[in-house]
Amino acid sequence: MNPKYPIYIISKGRWDSRLTSKALERMKVPYHIVIEPQEYKYYSNVIDKKKILTLPFKNLGQGSIPARNWVWEHSIQNGHLKHWIMDDNIYDFYRLNRNVRNIVQTGTIFKICEDFTDRYNNVPISGLNYRFFMTPTEAHPPYYLNTRVYSCILIDNTIQHRWRGRYNEDTDLCIRVLKDGYCTILFNAFLQEKAGTMTLKGGNTDELYADDGRLKMAKSLQEQHPDICTITWKFGRWQHQVDYTVFAKNKLIKKKDVVIKEGVNNYGLILVTMKDNMTKM
Repeated sequence: MNPKYPIYIISKGRWDSRLTSKALERMKVPYHIVIEPQEYKYYSNVIDKKKILTLPFKNLGQGSIPARNWVWEHSIQNGHLKHWIMDDNIYDFYRLNRNVRNIVQTGTIFKICEDFTDRYNNVPISGLNYRFFMTPTEAHPPYYLNTRVYSCILIDNTIQHRWRGRYNEDTDLCIRVLKDGYCTILFNAFLQEKAGTMTLKGGNTDELYADDGRLKMAKSLQEQHPDICTITWKFGRWQHQVDYTVFAKNKLIKKKDVVIKEGVNNYGLILVTMKDNMTKM
């Protein structure tokens, strides 16, 4: 089972690693990879040309923002109500089952996230949490409501906002949506394992994160949202800190025609033990 909304991977300078592409290939999930024209020859050597979308611009010096907005319009022009947008440095995807993080080998998890999100009238942004945040020693709810969503995001094409800025663009977009009174959903039941920021060559590593990139990122978000964002020194680096408690009043509004059946629907997912002793779904 695969997602009903299109998946776009925005990528630059990572035709060798292409982590997200490899993960989706293993899961047999269809996707588009969006690249700049000067890198087509490199990507087309390792990825099916039918999956490649070439941007009509290059090296604008604005990070991923122009590509993200181009993807948004491409999705609309192709008649889609929503679209997935993913970073290009995701190793794998997981199902959190009884506090065990199991690698998944099917695109069903994206379909489940879509169906859950589509129950509601007021959830324009949802997505998968990071694997390392879901520690096996603690209990976790199936999702968090009204917080930031990043790196693997499902977006409603009809919202008025678009991507902006140079840093923390996903957090900024979520905050603007929350300030409008909408909700966001960050799934803990389904996870992504992402390479750390500035640990892979390519992407925004050289263009945006060089020198004191962490401080620039934090300052950028604070300037956009001084009412709820502060800068703090944490874990040996500068970071932004957002007060999401102000959005606790934003409540989910279920669509009138939605009927939620009793019991658990696993969408056919089963737990199996692979030859390498890893548990997968």
